[in-house]
Amino acid sequence: MLPRCIDCNRVHWYPRHLCPWCHSNRLEWIEASGEGTLYSFAVQYTAFGGWSREIPFVSAYIDLKEGDRMLTVLRGVDPAAPEQIRVGMPVRIFFEPADDNVHIPFWRPIED
Repeated sequence: MLPRCIDCNRVHWYPRHLCPWCHSNRLEWIEASGEGTLYSFAVQYTAFGGWSREIPFVSAYIDLKEGDRMLTVLRGVDPAAPEQIRVGMPVRIFFEPADDNVHIPFWRPIED
């Protein structure tokens, strides 16, 4: 699901009370495809809290198929082999449970 502005018809991520493009408060939720492309990435060697046991990991900006860009963690890639990660590669969202009530969105490459 993604928030979309009824007035300018643009989606945005992360959810907020006003459209970041036209500042309308007329928003609705739409079904998202769950697909996108890798815009950029970086291998992270420092982290805080619960993420510290994950290092190194790959942080990434994903261009959503519906528009806008999402900062996330890219799974299914090897942080020790960044040369195998390609900007422009197709990716798909999946969710991992943080606890019984919260699921975190992550992305991974779409297999050819």
